[in-house]
Amino acid sequence: MILTKSLFLIVLLFSILIAAGCITSTSVSPPGNPEMTLVSSFEGGERYLAGNYSVIVLEGSYREMGRQYGALMKDELLSEYAMLTNALGERGYSIEYLRTYVANGTQYQPERMKEITRGMAETTGLTEEDLALLYYGPALYISMPAGCSYLAVWGDYTPDGSVVLSRNWDLPDLLEPFNQYYVLAVYRPTDGSNGVATFGPAGARPETLMNSAGLFIADDNSGQEVVIMENRPDLISEFFRLMLDYSDLAGLKTGILATSPDIAWIVDAGGPDGAYVFEKGLNETKVRTGDGVVAAANHFIDPSWNLTTQPAANSLLRYANLLSQAEAAKGSIDAAKMMQIRDVLLTEGGSTFLHSELEGYLYSSNHQVVFVPATETLWIKVVDMGWQKVDLAPLFEM
Repeated sequence: MILTKSLFLIVLLFSILIAAGCITSTSVSPPGNPEMTLVSSFEGGERYLAGNYSVIVLEGSYREMGRQYGALMKDELLSEYAMLTNALGERGYSIEYLRTYVANGTQYQPERMKEITRGMAETTGLTEEDLALLYYGPALYISMPAGCSYLAVWGDYTPDGSVVLSRNWDLPDLLEPFNQYYVLAVYRPTDGSNGVATFGPAGARPETLMNSAGLFIADDNSGQEVVIMENRPDLISEFFRLMLDYSDLAGLKTGILATSPDIAWIVDAGGPDGAYVFEKGLNETKVRTGDGVVAAANHFIDPSWNLTTQPAANSLLRYANLLSQAEAAKGSIDAAKMMQIRDVLLTEGGSTFLHSELEGYLYSSNHQVVFVPATETLWIKVVDMGWQKVDLAPLFEM
């Protein structure tokens, strides 16, 4: 009896030591990102704080990653949903109408995305229909065109020839209620697909994405008349699928060309080998690149479109300014220099809005990104906040 009790105590002590070892072996910061600190964990997913920015690292099946996302960001998702539905309700929109409206956009989503939504529903208390509202939340909330711009350089424009990519997501300041919900989400699927990182308000349709092969994709409004093609998927939703499935720039280019848009868009893409701009009309796509530099704003550049309408003056100016800035800094554009370029306001010869008046509204570059594909190093910025560096490569490999 004494021996049994002693054995029990030994086993108990051993168990406590093992448990303590597991706790102490959990790194306060993830590999390669000493500025990030662990906030919480759930079913293998982890939430960190990088400066003032939330970062979640998710792993498993798509349903499992959805469960992790929902649990780790539950407070933000519920608060964001309440803010959105209250605001839209005050404008006279019923929940039933909104659910029907957004269902048209989500019905063609890839099954992997739907599985993520199902997982989020299991851990948030929100329904899949509620989460569809959040997915299109920013677009529903502002109901007016966005801006956006893109600048990519490589070759003679950078100190070592490597590719440096950047984008601005320009929107009316009406979107400011969403700024507090921003999250960098890192997906690590266990089905053999690429890891994918997205940056945007929690639960909302991501429009800035990177993957573990160093590929990048984003969008700019085309400036064309909005004509919606039925029975086609939301092109921006297809970005997630493209990032999961393609591991080189040639493959990504083919995937973009093979995807027919629901409305006209400009698609920005880049990787370790170069960068492209795709001007996607409803039935034709023009592909642009350059000799070390390519840029885009909110109008089609290719003259073969034979467009009869004049692009918006601010779009022409932002595009010209980006190319001018690239020429002025030729040979020296690394990530730090690109961030400097992106911080120059439109009124001062750059392309960035900061509570700037445009067509009767205040606009800002709501979020900005600089990405170096060769090292998978990312810098993120939300308006009125500072730049934050995140090394994606070790997060993808954790």
